[in-house]
Amino acid sequence: QVQLVESGGGLVQAGGSLRLSCAASGRTGSTSIMGWFRQAPGKEREFVSAISWSGRSTDYADSVKGRFTISRDNAKNTVYLQMNSLKPEDTAVYYCAYRFASRWYVDRNSATYDYWGQGTQVTVSS
Repeated sequence: QVQLVESGGGLVQAGGSLRLSCAASGRTGSTSIMGWFRQAPGKEREFVSAISWSGRSTDYADSVKGRFTISRDNAKNTVYLQMNSLKPEDTAVYYCAYRFASRWYVDRNSATYDYWGQGTQVTVSS
């Protein structure tokens, strides 16, 4: 089992920044891909970003490319999402996700992730 705990959400004005963190614990010794998804009210959960075990490979949704940056610190078992130039349409609950993977590959399907955090609310006011 892997437990994920997100933090760093909050209320910010449009154009502002937030940094989300996701700390993993439990059986995290294997290589993994970690990702961020978000879900706005009345909408389906959507992919935001993912990062390989080494951190050298990343993937971003077109809607956040150039504004968000994903990173990870394996020594701390933590993945980060730096969100800049936030827009009202970024308002959502953001979820951290974890899947065991021996190699990097692009897969934005939430069903392929094994573990999920409880989510953290991000609200961007106009």
